Amino acid sequence: MKKFKSAILATLITSLLTLGASQSVNASQQIVDTMSSQLRLNYQIVDNNAVNAGVDCAALGADWASCNKVTLTLKNTGPAITSKDWAIYFHNIRMILAVNNDQYKITHVTGDLHKLEPTEKFTNILANSQVTIPIIGEYWQISESDVMPRWYVTSTDANPKIIANTNTDSDNLSAFVAPLGEQWKISPNDHNILMTPESRYQRNSDIKKIAADLLQGQILPTPVKLTVGKETITLNQNGVNLMLNGLAQSSQSVLESHFKQLNIAVTKQGFNVKASIDKTAFEKGVNGSYKLDITSEGATIVAFDESGIFYAVESILSSIGKSSIINTLSVEDAPRFEYRGMMLDTGRNFKSKKAVLQLLDMMSKYKMNKFHFHLSDDEGWRIEIPGLPELTDFGSKRCHDLTEKQCLLPQLGSGPNSDNNGSGYFTRADYIEIVKYANARFIEVIPEIDMPAHARAAIMSMEVRYQRLMDQGKPNEANEYRLLDPSDTSNTTTVQFYNRQSYLNPCLDSSKKFADKVISEIAKMHVEAGQPISTWHFGGDEAKNIHFGNGYQDIHAAQKEAGKGLIDQSVEDHPWAKSPACQTFVKQGIVKNIEHLPSYFAVEVSKIIKNNGINRMQAWQDGVKFATNAKAFATDEVVVNFWDNLYWGGYDSVNEFANKGYKVIVSNPDYVYLDMPYEVNPKESGYYWASRFNDERKIFSFAPDNLPQNAETSFDRNGDGFAAKGTMNWPGAYGLSAQIWTENIRTDDKLAYMAYPRLLSVAERAWHKAEWETDYQKDREYQQGKTQYVDQQQLSNDWNHFANLIGQRELAKLDHASINYRLPVPGAKIEDGKLVANVVFPGLTIEYSTDKGENWQAYNGPVAVNGAVSIRSVSADNKRTSRVEQLK
Repeated sequence: MKKFKSAILATLITSLLTLGASQSVNASQQIVDTMSSQLRLNYQIVDNNAVNAGVDCAALGADWASCNKVTLTLKNTGPAITSKDWAIYFHNIRMILAVNNDQYKITHVTGDLHKLEPTEKFTNILANSQVTIPIIGEYWQISESDVMPRWYVTSTDANPKIIANTNTDSDNLSAFVAPLGEQWKISPNDHNILMTPESRYQRNSDIKKIAADLLQGQILPTPVKLTVGKETITLNQNGVNLMLNGLAQSSQSVLESHFKQLNIAVTKQGFNVKASIDKTAFEKGVNGSYKLDITSEGATIVAFDESGIFYAVESILSSIGKSSIINTLSVEDAPRFEYRGMMLDTGRNFKSKKAVLQLLDMMSKYKMNKFHFHLSDDEGWRIEIPGLPELTDFGSKRCHDLTEKQCLLPQLGSGPNSDNNGSGYFTRADYIEIVKYANARFIEVIPEIDMPAHARAAIMSMEVRYQRLMDQGKPNEANEYRLLDPSDTSNTTTVQFYNRQSYLNPCLDSSKKFADKVISEIAKMHVEAGQPISTWHFGGDEAKNIHFGNGYQDIHAAQKEAGKGLIDQSVEDHPWAKSPACQTFVKQGIVKNIEHLPSYFAVEVSKIIKNNGINRMQAWQDGVKFATNAKAFATDEVVVNFWDNLYWGGYDSVNEFANKGYKVIVSNPDYVYLDMPYEVNPKESGYYWASRFNDERKIFSFAPDNLPQNAETSFDRNGDGFAAKGTMNWPGAYGLSAQIWTENIRTDDKLAYMAYPRLLSVAERAWHKAEWETDYQKDREYQQGKTQYVDQQQLSNDWNHFANLIGQRELAKLDHASINYRLPVPGAKIEDGKLVANVVFPGLTIEYSTDKGENWQAYNGPVAVNGAVSIRSVSADNKRTSRVEQLK
C-alpha cells in the first residue's frame, strides 16, 4: 500500500512539475510572440565621429580611437512589457563599446552576434511608448547596409521570433534604419564627394554618346588587333552554321546556347563559321590565341588551341549589334594574362548553384578563365565531404542554438532560422555539375578551403563529430580529425570578432589529416567531372589577433600615443600561444615563433597537395609571408593573391612576393573587390574598409601590371591623392582577379547587382593592355596632380568608347541572359529652370517624374520643370529601373 501511495505521489509531483514547466514555456513563448509583433525597432546613426563630440573612444578601447554614436529606439505599439525574461539578439558588424541606459546591457556573443537584455534596473516599456538606448560602437557606420536585418526576441525555452519590421533580405532597410543624412563620412578628413544627382552629373560630364554605326564590329574585351570592314551580315535571317573542328561538343553546345540567347538559330543553312587548330600559325604560342576573319561568305577561325576557338566565337557574339547584325572584320588576338579570374565567397552567405552557373556563363562570354571557389569560412561550410557528414549537417547551417550542437550561431543578418542563405551547401553531385559546367567553358575551378584561420565552421563541426564518437566510446576515431587543442587557452580576437575557435590548430597531426581528407575528396570530384585539380587554394589569410594591431596600445604602457585605443594587452595572446602542442613546436625549433605557424602550416599542406597529384598551390599572400620563398613549398608552383591596399604601400610590397618566386595574381581590394560600393552614397551597399567606391570606370582605369601608375589616376580611401613608386624589380603579374566577399550580400539577386556590369571592366583589364598603361620602371614615382606619365586624354577616350559599348550594346545582352545587373542612377541638375541629365552608360533610357513617381517620362534633352524632380534609369528591356533619386 505504501508503495502504491508513493507511486501516486511521484506521479502527481511529476505531473505538477510538467504542468509548471509547460506553463513556464507558454509564458516565455507569449513574451516572445508579444514583443516580436508589437515592438517597432529604429536604428539611427547619430555621429560617426563621436570622439569630436566628447566621447573618449580611446578609453573605450576603440581601434585607432574611432567610435560612433547610435540611438536604438524600441517603440512599443501594444500593452506594457514588464517581464525581465527576454533578450533581443542582433547582428552588428561593429563591436559595441558602451550602452548609455542603465536599464539595458549588450553582450558580445561571437562574431557579429550581440545580445540586448534588461538589467536589474529595468522597470518596463510602457504601453504605446518608446525607450531609447544610446550606444557607442567601434569605428563608423556610413552605409545603410552596415546594419543587419532579422533582430529576434528570445525568452527561456521559447522559440525565438524575428521583430517584424527587421525581417527582410532586402537592402532596403528603411523600415527600421533611419536615413544617414550627413553621417556618410569616415572622419573630418574624408574628402570623398557624395554622389548626388548634381555631383554625378559632373562626374559623367566627359562621357559623350557615340553614334551607333561607329560601334559596329567592336569586340569586348578589346582584341590585340581589329580591323572592321563596311559590309554587314544579318544573322537572324538564316542563323549560323558552326563547323568548329577540334572543339569538344560540350563547348560547342555552350556557344550554341549563347547564339540562341540572342535569338539567333544554329542551323546547317546558316552563316558558316569554320574553325581549325594550327599551333604553327602563332609565334608566341599563348593559350587562347586566335585569328578571326569575317567576310560576306563566312567566318574563318584559326586557333592555337581549343580555348582559342571558343574565344573567337565569343568575339563574333560580342560584335553582334542591334538587329543581329555583324560586320566584316579581321582580328588577331591573345590574352594579356594567363590568369583572368573571379573569386566568389559562399562561406559568409551561401549562393545557389543556379547563381554560380550563371556567373560561370558570364565569365566565359568575356573570356575569363579562373573561378576561385571560396567554399568555407567561419560562418559556414559549403561542400559535402563523404565520411565527414557533420561538415554539412552542422557546419552549413546557422540557427539560434546557444549550445551549438545543432547548428552554428546566427551571423550576418541570418537571424534565428535556417531558411535563408545563411545556410546551405553544395552536394557532391552539385559540385561535380559546377566543375563540368566550368570545364565546358574553359574555366578552371580552383577550390579554396580557408585555413588555418577563418575555419570556425570546420572546427565546430569536428567538435560535434568528436562528441558523437566519444559518446559512442570511440576516442581514437573522435580525435582523428579534431582541429582544436583542448588545452589551448589563448585569448584571441579575429578580424570578425571570433575567439580561438576560429583558428584550426596547425600543430596537430589531426589537422593535417583533416586537410588531406578534404583535399582528396574534392580531388575525386574533379576527376569525376573531367577536370582534375591543377590548383588548390590554401587560404591562409588573417591568422592574427586584431588587438595587437597598430591601432591599439597597452593600457599599462608608460608612454601613451594619442589616437590609439587603450586595452589590456597583457591578457591578449597570439593565436595558439597557449597551445601546449604549439609551444612544443617553438621549443623544438620547428618554427621560429608562434607567429610563423600559419606559414609553417602552409608548407605542410603543400606536401599534402603535392601528394594528391596537384602541382600548384595558391594562397592569400599573408598566409605565406614568413616562408623563405616559393621554393620552400612542395608544389612546383606557388601563386599568391596579392590583396594589400595600394595606398598603404601595396604598390611596392607586391614586389617582395614576386621577387621570392611567387606568381602574383593582382587582387587589390581598393580596385577589384566587387563587394565594395559602386559609389559614395549611403544607399549603395558594400563594405568600404579598402575603398569608398569601386565603380566600372575606376576598374577600367586600373593598371594591374604597373601598380605605382594607379597613384596618378586614382585616390585613397579618404579621397586624397597619394604618391607611389616601386623600389624593387617587378617581373610582371601572373594575372588579375576580382573578388566578391558576401558578408552583406545575402541573396542571389544582390550578387548579380554587385557583380555586373563591373565584371566587364575586370575582364577588359585582364585580357587587354591599353596603350595608356605605362611599363613598370623601378624608382619612378607617380602622384595624382603632380606627375604626367599617363596619357589622360587617351584614357578618357578609351573609357568613353567602353562606356558606350556597355550602354548601347552589352546591357541589352545581359538582359537577354536574365542578369539582374545594377542600373546606374543618372546624373542631373536644374539649369535655368530646365532639367539636364546624363548617365554613365550612354544608350540607357533616363526617365524623370515631377509628381513624386506617379508618372514617368523619357528624358530626351533639356526640359522645363517645376518643383521637385525624380530621376531614374531604365533597363534596355524596360523591365527594371535604377534607384530613384530626387533633385532638391
